[in-house]
Parts: sequence; structure tokens; C-alpha cells
Amino acid sequence: MAMSVTQTAHRVSLHALSWLHTHREHGALPPDTTAELAEPDTVYKPLGETALAASLVLREAVAGSTELRLARELLDFTWKQLGGGDMLHERLLRYPLMSDPLETYAHFARSGYRHDALDRLLDHTTSLRSARAMEMVPNRRLAVANAARISGFDGGDRAADWDRLTRETWLGALPEPWLIDWMTAYHMTHTVFHITDWGRLPGDLPDDLSGYLARWLPAWIDIWAEIGEWDLVAELMIVGSCLPEPHIDPADWARLAAVQQEDGLLPRDGAPVEGDPGERFETHHHTTVVAAVAGTLTVARALGGDR
Repeated sequence: MAMSVTQTAHRVSLHALSWLHTHREHGALPPDTTAELAEPDTVYKPLGETALAASLVLREAVAGSTELRLARELLDFTWKQLGGGDMLHERLLRYPLMSDPLETYAHFARSGYRHDALDRLLDHTTSLRSARAMEMVPNRRLAVANAARISGFDGGDRAADWDRLTRETWLGALPEPWLIDWMTAYHMTHTVFHITDWGRLPGDLPDDLSGYLARWLPAWIDIWAEIGEWDLVAELMIVGSCLPEPHIDPADWARLAAVQQEDGLLPRDGAPVEGDPGERFETHHHTTVVAAVAGTLTVARALGGDR
């Protein structure tokens, strides 16, 4: 008997989360890691991505007891790797204009993990004009604004001008959809993620952007699925779950489930999945995180309907 789209999405998410849990030690920080993080994308960013997926599983609370336990254990593991927040605090002290301590902390704050000294420091740094004036691409400004919103540092005159920030992005210009390229597509997905806080606030997406995405998202998913860019395909499917009227296509989910490995790993692209466990983790960790998030949000929207 064919599974429903909700069952398929749940299965993909559960297997992805299980893979992240089983292989979590491959994402541990080397013993000599300091807050300077010479190569943050290889040892630090994956911890934050794992924490994101786990925090959304807990936030949505549509998974079974097994998934909830795995998610909590993944958050405990990643929080411990970051010294219970000490590394984020020290990194912000050393580099007060960097946004990654706040952005990483937001995943934990969403799930009740707090660090008093980091809270005090962020309360100060997020109030500074310098922090708000840092030059970055538009969807990154939305990322920082959403992290501040999640963590509780967006009060008073620090509140973001969401409409202005949205209109400064590629998506906010309602551009010609046939001119989208690979990197622009990633930027577009993250614009949606941050405006809606990963599907928590689908109504915050302006109506014209929602209509534009409802029309063109199916075509974009098909285009990147045709060439096997599974990481981007899964991110686009998350966008579908962030719309006021969610775009959840059973065919998309059947296609994604078909390429997921038996152990839960979701390949980054159409290339063979090769290498030892550590290499497989490094190459395909991000896509497996995205699969866990996509499945979680799809199940939540399918069961909960409009918010």
C-alpha cells in the first residue's frame, strides 16, 4: 500500500534524524578547538545546523517519542560541544560584530537553553548601531533579525523593519523567475525561512511573495530534481511548508524518499555516496539536516493546516 505524503515525510525525517544521532560524534569539535575557529564551516557550522533540526523537531512536537528523545539528545550533545554556551560567549567577546554566536544561540534558546553571561552580552551588542550597520547580503540581515527575535533581543528600538529587509532581497523584488541560479535559489530559500521563522509564521510572508512562490516553486523543484541537486530540492520543499497555503506534493516526497540511503543519509547530489563514515558525514551532513527539517515541517503543516 502506498504511503501518504505525511507518512513519507515522517519516515524521511525520522531516518535523517536517526542518522544525525548515530553519527553525531563525527561532528564533535577537535579537542584543541578555541573560540577563534580558524575554519568555522568545518567544525562549528555543522553543530549549529544539527541544533536547528533538533530544535524544530521539539518545537513542532508532531514526532513520536523516539524522535523527541533523539532531538533532545542531539541538542544536549551540541550544547555540550559548545561548552554549554561558553564558546559562544567567548567568541562574541573576541569578535563582537560577528553574528554567528547569536544565530547559533537562537537554536538553543528556542528550546530553553540559556547562558546568563551570553544573554547579558547579547543584550548589549544587539543594541549597538554598529551591529545593525554591519554590511552583509540582504537575506543574511533577515537571518540575524530572526535570531534576535527567537532569542528575545528584538525589543524596543532594536525591532527589525521586516518589510524593508524583505524588499531588499532578490525575492522581495519579484524578479523574473527564469533567471534564478543555484546560489540565488539558496538565498531565496533562506529569505523565506527567516521571514517565517522556519514555518512558524507563514502569515508574515507578504501576499505578493506568497503568490509568486506558489506559482514558481513547483517548477524550480522539478528543475533541480532533474539534475539531482537534492540539497537544494529539499530546501525548496521546506519553502513549500512555509507558505500560508503550504505546497506539499506527494510526488516530490516520493522522489526524495527514493534517493535517501537505507541508513537515513540524504545525498547532497547525484554523485555516488562514497568514503569512510567521516567523509560521508562531512559531505552529506547538511543535506540530511535539511531532510529532517523538511519532513518535520511538512508533517506539522499537513496535520495542523493553516496557523
